[in-house]
Amino acid sequence: MSDQSHKVLLVDGMALLFRGYYANAYGGYIRKTSEGLPTNAVYGFLKYLLDAFRTFQPTHVVCCWDMGSKTFRTDLYPDYKGNRPEAPDDLIPQFDLVKQVTAGMGILNVGAPGFEADDCIGTLAQALSPDAEVYVLTGDHDLLQLVDERVKVVIMKKGPSNYAVYDPQTLIAEKQLTPAQFVDLKGLIGDASDNYPGVRGIGEKTAIKLLNEYQSIDGIVENLAALPKGVRTKIENDLEMLRLCRKLAEIRRDAPVSCTLELCGWQPDLESIGQLLRELEMDSLFREVRRLTAVS
Repeated sequence: MSDQSHKVLLVDGMALLFRGYYANAYGGYIRKTSEGLPTNAVYGFLKYLLDAFRTFQPTHVVCCWDMGSKTFRTDLYPDYKGNRPEAPDDLIPQFDLVKQVTAGMGILNVGAPGFEADDCIGTLAQALSPDAEVYVLTGDHDLLQLVDERVKVVIMKKGPSNYAVYDPQTLIAEKQLTPAQFVDLKGLIGDASDNYPGVRGIGEKTAIKLLNEYQSIDGIVENLAALPKGVRTKIENDLEMLRLCRKLAEIRRDAPVSCTLELCGWQPDLESIGQLLRELEMDSLFREVRRLTAVS
């Protein structure tokens, strides 16, 4: 029996960290400690995280991370994410630092070699949602495929406390697609930011029209004869790529990660996080952490 009082926040760590880095690197100014350690990404990450805590008031928190660029997706398609630039030099030391900060905040860090953070989030959302309400915090629309009656996906928008929260009803109303159809949409149109092509010449409008009519890629392929000649030819020419791209787009729910509610209850150790944030010269953020824990 699920308990309505349990609310789990699954955090897409990389999405928040990169967003924090670029939001706090404007005009070329990079926040650093007096020792010269860059901290702008960690600072931005924490600001976003604390804002989400205030807004959604989770009782449990897990932060999911990528574990290197080699995954089962690069095995399937070596060019997957091959267009991504190297991380900026002053971001690199912050990858480990942010995990120290989240651990100090009493937050469980999770990742699995060979899988992306998305797959860890998908696996944990499925595992925890029978016993809790699950909120996925990200800036990445790929995660909308995880939406169900017990899992809401929270997309961060520009500006503080500005979120779009998706449940199955919102998704249909706003995007005209079910969560499962988001996977098929990516299979059809590809994803430029992840560097896979989909079907050449098929855009989002056509793809959504096809999915509304035939429900899925399988439904579309079974009805190829009924499609307009131009669309049919494009799909026939790229059938193998279509199936591969669908596989790349689908978030796995069987990553080798596990977590119980007991393991991810949020109880920060104020002494250790206080010391760490003081060392990082982020006293204002520590005051916010203290306020939040007093409330919770």
